[in-house]
Amino acid sequence: MKRLTPNMAVADVAKSVHYYVENFGFEIAMVVSDDKSSIGDKVEEGKSYVWANLMHGEVGLMLQQIGSIKEDVGDFFARVGSSMTLYIEVADVDTLYESVKEKVEIYKDIDTTWYGMREFYVRDLDGYILAFAAKVQ
Repeated sequence: MKRLTPNMAVADVAKSVHYYVENFGFEIAMVVSDDKSSIGDKVEEGKSYVWANLMHGEVGLMLQQIGSIKEDVGDFFARVGSSMTLYIEVADVDTLYESVKEKVEIYKDIDTTWYGMREFYVRDLDGYILAFAAKVQ
């Protein structure tokens, strides 16, 4: 195995792209228009998208519009969101927390755990829970 990149069903690809780019510094690797006629690397105002691939270092996220993912893979989920968390290790969790705490929904405040990690959790626009963490030095 080489890499794990979750493909997350979202209501609005452009809004979700904006959320991850603006709040967490992801970069757009690729976006696909809703009619699948164009592939690009930026989201244009007023245009709809069915899929995007975002990268931040070695961390990748794919965001796919609900109807599109059901069309491609099948109707395998009852609702958007999930029963898992995405656990992302970062270099400086405190700085990241300070930069986003007023802009995103904090699900669990920053804390140092019994297992030696400093972490906080957010709930994104579609209900996904993401943990951001760094090992306590």
